Amino acid sequence: MELFWYIVLMTMLAVYVILDGYDFGAGIIHLFFAKTEKDKKAITNAIGPFWDANEVWLIASGGVLFFAFPTLYASSFSGFYLPLIMILWLLIFRAIGLELRGQIHNKMWEAVWDKAFGISSLLLALFFGVALGNIVRGVNLGIVTDGVSTHEPHYFFLPLWNPTFSPTAEHLGILDWFTILLGIIGVVSLTIHGANWIIFKTNSDLNNKLKKVVFNLNIALLVLIIISLSVWHVIDYKPFKNFLNDPWLWIFPLITFIGHFGLFKVKSFKKDGLGFLFSSLFLFGGITTTVASIFPKVLPSTNDVNPSLTIYNVAAHEYGLTVGVYWFVIAVVLVAIYMVIQYKVFKGKMDDVGYGEH
Repeated sequence: MELFWYIVLMTMLAVYVILDGYDFGAGIIHLFFAKTEKDKKAITNAIGPFWDANEVWLIASGGVLFFAFPTLYASSFSGFYLPLIMILWLLIFRAIGLELRGQIHNKMWEAVWDKAFGISSLLLALFFGVALGNIVRGVNLGIVTDGVSTHEPHYFFLPLWNPTFSPTAEHLGILDWFTILLGIIGVVSLTIHGANWIIFKTNSDLNNKLKKVVFNLNIALLVLIIISLSVWHVIDYKPFKNFLNDPWLWIFPLITFIGHFGLFKVKSFKKDGLGFLFSSLFLFGGITTTVASIFPKVLPSTNDVNPSLTIYNVAAHEYGLTVGVYWFVIAVVLVAIYMVIQYKVFKGKMDDVGYGEH
């Protein structure tokens, strides 16, 4: 049952990144490329009917984490308390930026909320990439100092950064050169994803420009991926051991490869939705490849005193996990019905939705 709920949780997180990821990316495009009111309205129209529903996947993922892996929930929400609060405030500012912008038709008012929406989207993309970097790198479980565990084996707490800015230090921080590298990859990936969504859902004058942006950023993304893979051995001296032991896991890097290299043809796509499909494949493949590389660990320990947290030592009791399956099936049916209706109602181009106008 632990494996089942782990797959459920990772799938839900991947769906969240794909769905809310295009919202973040659209916000970044809004910040840097939307120069006219028409362009700004096209972007907000593209995400307006979807963004709040997309965020529910994050809440639902937190619920599954609390239910199925309570020890991991307790450990992570205390250890990552500072960045989680920052993410919460960024989500709030992003939401009110979208909702309050159209309440008053004043240039200064609109400019303030445009910046709130764009900057919070950029920082959210960065922080979620950094979060993935922290999970891959691991944390000092038990806060071991000079070989002695000073706290419970599953407890840790991280400041925003440490003085050395190193991912191999004894006392780590949220930010170091490795986690920031993954954060930058997150920003570039979601900017591409958001641009593809705007191309897919609008006939904006920006679309031709965005195709060039996607192509150029995809080159930068390839360089960043090569760098991250080349330094991965600093974090884990055998980063590909799971893939060598279980060759079927190579399907996840293959999905990533297909998604990434498909984006190089974005300028020649006849159908606007193909770019979004390939960026979705890249995000799904990237996330699944990363979690597969550390499986069954869910939060590695950077010390030799306390063991890493795995899906087996952080899971709830077998009975609870089994009973939860029945409720999960009901939830899946309800969510599927909702999403089918939502995307059927708002299918096609969204230029005339008029989101946020008052």
